[in-house]
Parts: sequence; C-alpha cells; structure tokens
Amino acid sequence: MKDMLYALLGLIAAALAAYFFYNFQHDKAGNSNYLIIGIICALVAVVFGGLFMFGKVNRHDEIHITE
Repeated sequence: MKDMLYALLGLIAAALAAYFFYNFQHDKAGNSNYLIIGIICALVAVVFGGLFMFGKVNRHDEIHITE
C-alpha cells in the first residue's frame, strides 16, 4: 500500500514539474518562480520514485543464481 502511495505522489509531482516548466518557458514576464517550483517538484518526484523503487527490493528473499 505504501509503495502505491509513493508511486502516486511521484507521478503527481512529475506532472506538476512538467506543468511549471511549461509555464516557465511560455511566461512573457520572465518570472523565475515557475522554474524554482518546477525544480522542487522534479526533485520531489525523484525522491518518491526512489522510495518506490527501493520498496520493491525485497531484502529477505534473495534468489541466487544457483537455485
């Protein structure tokens, strides 16, 4: 359940990062707040993606090549 929450939050943060990067590119006033928020959202997406992938690794059940 926790892994799905990390995946969902990572996807939402990635979508928000894409939205803010798009707004930064098409902003006529040159507002850099969109860029800063986009970078923060991208970092949050990477963190949640890492937590999701780290949760998929099962440290107790190791499968060896000899089995």
